[in-house]
Amino acid sequence: MAFTAFSGNTKVVEQAPRKNGWVALVLLAPGIAYMLLFFVAPFIQLAITSLQAPDASGGIGQYVPALEFSNYWAALQEYWPHLLRSFIYAVVATIIGLLISYPLAYLIGVKVRSKPMLQGILLILVVAPFFISFLLRTLAWKSILPSDFVGTHFSVIFGLVYNFIPFMVLPMFSSLQALDLRLLEAGSDLYASPVTTFRRVTLPLSMPGIVSGTLLSFIPMSGDYVNASREFLGGTSTTMVGNVIESNFLQTQNYPMAAALSIILMGIILIIVATYVRKSGAEDLL
Repeated sequence: MAFTAFSGNTKVVEQAPRKNGWVALVLLAPGIAYMLLFFVAPFIQLAITSLQAPDASGGIGQYVPALEFSNYWAALQEYWPHLLRSFIYAVVATIIGLLISYPLAYLIGVKVRSKPMLQGILLILVVAPFFISFLLRTLAWKSILPSDFVGTHFSVIFGLVYNFIPFMVLPMFSSLQALDLRLLEAGSDLYASPVTTFRRVTLPLSMPGIVSGTLLSFIPMSGDYVNASREFLGGTSTTMVGNVIESNFLQTQNYPMAAALSIILMGIILIIVATYVRKSGAEDLL
């Protein structure tokens, strides 16, 4: 693009610097390739599988390409209780996790900010569970908890809260760590009570961390199938949609049903997340 300027009787033409579009494309290529290979392609294959029909000449697990949109209706009719239970578990576990995680994040990010060593120790304790396998941690709780407690709704929710608390604490800690403490001091100087200062200053400024933390927990909780499994903390009445998908894929080999349930689960999560982010006023996260 050329820009024209006049200096006296002299016409000066300046050439605007051109952006090296190919450089940006090269830098983006690995990320684009990764998304195409590990997200777009599997999703397309999943959508194709969800529309397949049983092969009349084949046995179990034999399907042919078709346009069986009725698979989605059949999945909803048969497994809507498992979908509902999954989201109830995820919502309850997210709320409990928030009530536990926010005070912990506030302690680490605000109260002990002036003590770097203590702050580091507390952060290590938060992330320490990541050094142990998710399966081993959940299986350990099966041995620790009373036998009457295991296999109930409460044990599954307990497992979800325990396993996903670090995902909630760290984003909140990041927001609270960046909080300017002079704003809290200003609230005190203006005779605001600690509750008012928290409600009017701390909570709004930490909202991005709250939204990020709850989303990072709620999304995997909704599709979790380990905690609700009978081999771990679940029972016959705690089956979540993740368990149903796993069973249809690996045991009954009803691939269209499993694929349809997976897409329904993703769609519902997308709607819930979009609504939650908009209601919370954190549209920049979308």
